[in-house]
Amino acid sequence: MKIAVTGKGGVGKTTLASLLAYAFAGEGRQVLAIDADPAPSLGAALGFPEALLRKLRPIAEMEEFIAERTGQSPDETGGYVRLNPRVDDIPERFSAEHRGIRLLQLGAVERGGSGCICGRSALLKALIGHVLLDPGQVVLLDFYAGVEHLGRATADSVDAMLVLAEPTARSMAIARQIRDLARDIHLDRLFLVGSKIERDSDRDFIVERSPGLPVLGFLSFDPEVRESDRAGLPAYDLSARLAGETRAILDALRRELDFERASSEAGTTAG
Repeated sequence: MKIAVTGKGGVGKTTLASLLAYAFAGEGRQVLAIDADPAPSLGAALGFPEALLRKLRPIAEMEEFIAERTGQSPDETGGYVRLNPRVDDIPERFSAEHRGIRLLQLGAVERGGSGCICGRSALLKALIGHVLLDPGQVVLLDFYAGVEHLGRATADSVDAMLVLAEPTARSMAIARQIRDLARDIHLDRLFLVGSKIERDSDRDFIVERSPGLPVLGFLSFDPEVRESDRAGLPAYDLSARLAGETRAILDALRRELDFERASSEAGTTAG
């Protein structure tokens, strides 16, 4: 399964990505967690030892490597660029593994509309496309708000994008913007997850203000998230409540995708 996680800054998307990673790892699945946030923090949320994190370097910052693979240095904006650079060796060479979860730091992905094709953008897009087409592992992409970093070519390979939203008007407005951007690249498998839920009225707010997206479930506001950060441990270990809620969200997602797949097959048969 290939899942992208996005939402307003500070809404808890990195926490959700880490929770999902451990939920899948607990099933015995191979998990590749990709931190595509310009300020990487997924490794800390996953509880990776500091020694491992120090060895990691965002791919986007590897200027000599990018030039070698694409034929263009990151500072160039014109000239020849290999649009299909070799990327198959990158996940293993430049990742770290802890408790069955492999972590790769992507770095800042070029946003759409820049008007140029640069080596960095070509390499990162090719890398994302490669890992999304690998059937042998679960891939979790922790993105900043928006969907421009996917592009139409890779959108088809994402099984679902989870839009995380807290029960505030601003957060729901961002969710609506993400929905609109996703439709522009024909990414239709979007689902809403409520976060930092403290009471029933918070759940009601998320459901009532959803911009037409199915609500998979909710993550409670839990002080253990802060404690896990201080202790350098994953929230999945310290909060049985959040772990249970994550597994329920994952079950709901599988039901949604199974229903969509069955409906598609029925339509094909009927046609």
